Amino acid sequence: MSLKKDILWRVGTIYLVFLCFGLWIISKVIYLQTFERDKWKEEARKATLKNVIISSNRGNIYATDERLLATSIPYYQIRMDLKATGLTDRIFYGGVDSLSICLYNLFKTESSRTISEYRNDLIAARKRGERFYLIKNKVNYLQLQQIKKFPIFRHGRYKGGLIYIQKDLRIRPHENLAARFIGFTTHDRRGNIVGIEGAYDDQLSGIQGIALKQRLPGNVWMPVSDRNQVDPRDGMDVFTTIDINFQDVAEKALHKQLIKQEADHGTAVLMEVKTGKIRAIANLGIDNSGRYRELRNYAVAESAEPGSVFKLPVIMAALEDGYIDLYDTVNTGDGVLQFYDKVIRDDNYAKGGHGKITVQRAFEVSSNIAMVNIITRAYKKRERHFIDRLCNMNLNEKTGTEIKGEGAPYIKYPQDKYWSGISLAMMSHGYEIRLTPLQMLTFYNAIANNGRMVKPQFVDELRFHGRLVKSYDTEIIDHSVCSKSTLSKAKILLRGVVENGTAKNLNIPDFAIAGKTGTSQIFNVESGTYRSEKGISYQSSFVGYFPAEDPEYSCIVVISSPSKSVYHGNEVAGPVFLEIARKVHSLDFDDAFAGMTEMSKKVDLPYSKDGLRSDLVEIAGNLDISIEEKDVVKDWISTTRKESAIEINNKKIIPNLVPDVVMMGAKDAVFLLENIGLKVVVKGRGSVKSQSIAPGTRINKGDVIELEMSFI
Repeated sequence: MSLKKDILWRVGTIYLVFLCFGLWIISKVIYLQTFERDKWKEEARKATLKNVIISSNRGNIYATDERLLATSIPYYQIRMDLKATGLTDRIFYGGVDSLSICLYNLFKTESSRTISEYRNDLIAARKRGERFYLIKNKVNYLQLQQIKKFPIFRHGRYKGGLIYIQKDLRIRPHENLAARFIGFTTHDRRGNIVGIEGAYDDQLSGIQGIALKQRLPGNVWMPVSDRNQVDPRDGMDVFTTIDINFQDVAEKALHKQLIKQEADHGTAVLMEVKTGKIRAIANLGIDNSGRYRELRNYAVAESAEPGSVFKLPVIMAALEDGYIDLYDTVNTGDGVLQFYDKVIRDDNYAKGGHGKITVQRAFEVSSNIAMVNIITRAYKKRERHFIDRLCNMNLNEKTGTEIKGEGAPYIKYPQDKYWSGISLAMMSHGYEIRLTPLQMLTFYNAIANNGRMVKPQFVDELRFHGRLVKSYDTEIIDHSVCSKSTLSKAKILLRGVVENGTAKNLNIPDFAIAGKTGTSQIFNVESGTYRSEKGISYQSSFVGYFPAEDPEYSCIVVISSPSKSVYHGNEVAGPVFLEIARKVHSLDFDDAFAGMTEMSKKVDLPYSKDGLRSDLVEIAGNLDISIEEKDVVKDWISTTRKESAIEINNKKIIPNLVPDVVMMGAKDAVFLLENIGLKVVVKGRGSVKSQSIAPGTRINKGDVIELEMSFI
């Protein structure tokens, strides 16, 4: 082959290869544009456009007197893009020293970092090329306004690298008061949002918005257009049935007794008889550090053997069926009864027992043997009828409360796996069944309410920006849990317990109380018996209502595992019930401080608004309220309600900037804003809930600012 032919062959081969490659590219382009056009167009759009969720403002939770129980406050996370497009070395190194000093001065009370640590960390982050470096969490609005003016940061996002992200921080103004009932916005270990926060999460959350954003160079996302944005809808406010004053009374009384008895945990619930509204619900358990805190909603969730407080529905079943009457006699012997392999005792067995007594007296002294004898004789071979009678009184049903995690009641039937020859006897005095404190209270409340059983109610209303959206009426579970005859006898029995029986220590001249004591052994799951390595643990309880002649409130107190060798219901739970009843009775009849301790007086300080210092000082002096102030030199002040005093601080009023008037009264807010040249429009009454022009905005005289008040 000649050299010429060889060259032509090689050139032809190369030409053919390139021709084929070119044809393949052209065919691929045609294929992509024809058959995969939509797919790649969507991929390109995703790479440059995305929908971003806009969070809605979460609604507030209020007490029945419209005091805040939970609210959201905007806080900011401060970060820095140390490789921002316009952040040159000249800007960074020329201002890093000054920035470090400013950060130290602003956060020195919140952080232990020194000026040199701020500087070294920033320089190191710059060298690493960090684009999302964390400066500080939980920065408030006023601090953010100062940070925007700091060296480097004053150049803005692209030249100064400043990034701030708004986050809402959920706070409870009354801190731990009713904390478990209010709940948390974070999920518990079971994945639930607990309390009112969980039960009404959909209503509180509102509706999220969506904004279409486009990616720009530097991985910056900017809104495309307002027309492509769906604005979020704020959440609704939830107004609960809780009375702050009653709640404080219940928690203080329970806490004091838990400490005194060195108990593991306890609960106290106060219910309004006619409506079922829960006015107070306290749940305290001991934590790892030995302090009592709201660890779990024991009232709603903890299902346990109730003990002697269950004797009321048991004896009512026998009364309904006509097997007994109050003045029939029953023999309790010497206080000890061998029932198959089980030994059943009365509390006074060491003194020889009660002998032959009436049914009423047996209930008053809480005789276990009397209950066993009555029920086993009446319902032997008719056990199912007895259980049906209890179920007819709704004792086998949950209350249906909206609070998540309600414990299931357990009342077994004769055909159940765990039914035995002693089950009927054990159930007669409150064992081999399980109920929560709230379920037991609901039954006793029905007795106080002339037989009408109502659902426990935790929420009164839902409102949206002050406008009523929904109100909740009383829900009736059962119009009559028993006959009128049995009901009147049940009331006699409950009053007799306090007048002549196990709760005589609760019989006071102020007003009449009716109720039942309960003392039960706690079943130990590990040992399969009622005994553990530490011995027998007890649950002490008292449930009843007051005033006995015309009941307004029912209440249950349950204290678990008292460890001071005192465990009877009248000694452990009874005093808590009595303290709650006395103070609630006093408060409810406009004698708010009658019989209350000095500590209780200090707790119930009035709500105060931000405003003029001179006005607050004058009012506090007239009401004999203590004021705590430190370095207060300005006329306008902000207030914080503490346990024993109202704390006042200087309110920041910066010339030429719109002040923050949230939490101020209408009169003071209007005076302040109009004096700096703004026209004010007030919507509603009460204290300022929000303002249309954000605090810190530069003032343009003549601008209109709208104030939305707490009540429309």
